[in-house]
Order: sequence, then structure tokens, then C-alpha cells
Amino acid sequence: MTRTEIEETIKKFLIEDLEIEEDKISLDAKLKDDMGIDSLDFVDIVVIVDKQFGFKIKPEEMSSIVTLNDFCNFIEQKTTK
Repeated sequence: MTRTEIEETIKKFLIEDLEIEEDKISLDAKLKDDMGIDSLDFVDIVVIVDKQFGFKIKPEEMSSIVTLNDFCNFIEQKTTK
């Protein structure tokens, strides 16, 4: 999966599953502060990532992820191993 495909997949589930407004989604947007993702949303993200990308996220792995770009980098790193 290419970086562009990863970004598009993530953007799609942010809009459709987490109901985040598209204009709030940018690579430099902070997941919590700018997009309003809370701890319950992170539970949904773990399930969606497992379904979409085929791996489970450990809670401690999310602690260093602040922006959408960080999240995309994380997914890219995990899917290219």
C-alpha cells in the first residue's frame, strides 16, 4: 500500500466512521486538539486499523502519535515491515 493509499484510507474512516468534518482533516492537524478525537474514538481506531491494515495497535504505541501525519507515518512503517 502506498503512502497516498494509506492517507486516503485513514481520511475515509475519519470522515465515515468517526464523523470528523473533512475540513478539519490535514496532515498537520492534531488528533485530539484539532480533530476532537477522544479515548473512545481511539478504541474505534484500533478496530478500524486492524480491519483495514491487518494489525493491532497497542495503547503505548499511540502515546507518541500527535498529528495525523504521525499516525500515517506509523501506519506506513507497520505496513512496510
